[in-house]
Amino acid sequence: MDAVLRGLFMYLFLLLIFRIAGRRTVGEMTSFDFVLLLIISEATQNAMIGNDYSVTNGVLVITTLVGLDILFTLCKHRLGFIQRWLDGLPMILVDNGRPITHLMDRARVDVEDILASARESQGLERMDQIKYAVLEVGGGISVIPKTNT
Repeated sequence: MDAVLRGLFMYLFLLLIFRIAGRRTVGEMTSFDFVLLLIISEATQNAMIGNDYSVTNGVLVITTLVGLDILFTLCKHRLGFIQRWLDGLPMILVDNGRPITHLMDRARVDVEDILASARESQGLERMDQIKYAVLEVGGGISVIPKTNT
């Protein structure tokens, strides 16, 4: 039972921490983010397993984590407010070529991030070519170009 409680606590704790940290933390990973993730995974493993390195304890922790994931997925599909709380909502960062700086600051996204996404996805070079840039719930930035009409 101790392994189940440890797994439950660590799952909820990490869910909360990554929700607080924001979408950009998990959206596009830098080498620093990757190293941090490795360190977090090691600390999490130690906290969940404790001193019991048995196969039974490992199976119990893994089953608990997968079970929680399935439970949250089912809850997200049935209750919209849980999905909004867990995943958040898309955030418009650029409106008709104008950066919305207070939202960009809150999301910890800068102009260079948006322009990089615009170059990669649409081949755009300047902010005035962007109709909308949206920070998606997965952490990526979607860019909708202006059309010449």
